[in-house]
Amino acid sequence: MKNESPMIDWLKRLGPKMQPPRGDADETTATAKSVMSGKYLLLYEYLERRYANTVVLTFAEIEDLLGFSLPEPAGRHQEWWTDARINVAGSHHSDSWTLASRTATPNLLARTVMFERAS
Repeated sequence: MKNESPMIDWLKRLGPKMQPPRGDADETTATAKSVMSGKYLLLYEYLERRYANTVVLTFAEIEDLLGFSLPEPAGRHQEWWTDARINVAGSHHSDSWTLASRTATPNLLARTVMFERAS
C-alpha cells in the first residue's frame, strides 16, 4: 500500500466530524454544512477544522489532500477560485470553501491559495 501524505494521515486521525451545537446554532448554516459531499469534501473538512482565520495551501497540498489533480482552469483562471457560479462538470468545487465560511484568493504564479474566514 502506498504511503499517504501527512495531511491525509492527520485527517484520518481526527475521526468523524463533530456535529454543530444545537439551540443557538443557525439552522440554515448547520443544514448547508451537512450537505457538502463529492470529490471536494476533504478540502471542505480540512478548512472547516482549521481554527486559523487564514489558511494558505499550495496547489500541490490541495491536490495531495484531494487525491487528484486540480483541473486545468484552477491553475490558469483566477475566476475558478473566486466566482462561485463557475462549475467544472458540475463539481461545485467552490462549495468546499464557501460552506466552510471561507473566501479563496489564489496566487496563480506562486500556485497557492489563501482561504480566509468570511466575516
